Amino acid sequence: MTITENIQGVRQSITDACARAGRDPNAVTLIAVSKTSPVEAVLEAAAAGAQHFGENRVEEAEWKIPAVAAQLSTTVNWHMIGHIQSRKAKDVAPLFQVIHSVDTLKLAQKFSALGVDRQTPLDVLLEVNVSGEEAKHGFTASNWSSDPAVKAAFWSEFEQIAALPGLRLRGFMTMAPIVDNPEHARPVFASLAELREAVQNAFKITLPDLSMGMTDDYPVAIEEGATLVRVGRAIFGERNK
Repeated sequence: MTITENIQGVRQSITDACARAGRDPNAVTLIAVSKTSPVEAVLEAAAAGAQHFGENRVEEAEWKIPAVAAQLSTTVNWHMIGHIQSRKAKDVAPLFQVIHSVDTLKLAQKFSALGVDRQTPLDVLLEVNVSGEEAKHGFTASNWSSDPAVKAAFWSEFEQIAALPGLRLRGFMTMAPIVDNPEHARPVFASLAELREAVQNAFKITLPDLSMGMTDDYPVAIEEGATLVRVGRAIFGERNK
């Protein structure tokens, strides 16, 4: 299968998932996760209609994004989906149109200052750990709906971030556990969707995006409300280590 054929297949899967959920496929943005893939693969994906790409390492993005831009006649959008060290925030901001992985108040404050300096708000999502896995990054929100202390702590941090200048809060991102059956990831996606709804109601704020779902489980994530799906292997094949 070519990258073009793979994208067509993923788009069909998105359409099918939206049909099951009674959603408009245009409400779901496909992010082609191009980490470790060569520039030529990104160009092929762009030629097939992909407009959004995801990278997870600043060091790779610093050379790949300009290299792609130099060979494209159209503009594509780049999404930072990997863990960000605070000291790397200044390098991330100029490269990416959307930052999915703001996982601490400190990092949000760093991006806030950068957005103010640039006089252009940065589009960010807050990475939330709703699965409870210790290896996952993100704001702690496991059992947020049943544990008042967890909910109060998250509400406090969210309130501080929402008040920061220089940021455009678009929503939440999460990483589901790697499971054999994608149905086992459904409760994680449902919990994030419920959290967004609760936060919107509590703070009278609109958070349009849920970034959730990857190659193995994105149809289930779409059924639970994902607006951004991060798909790599299903488009580019197995990654080079």
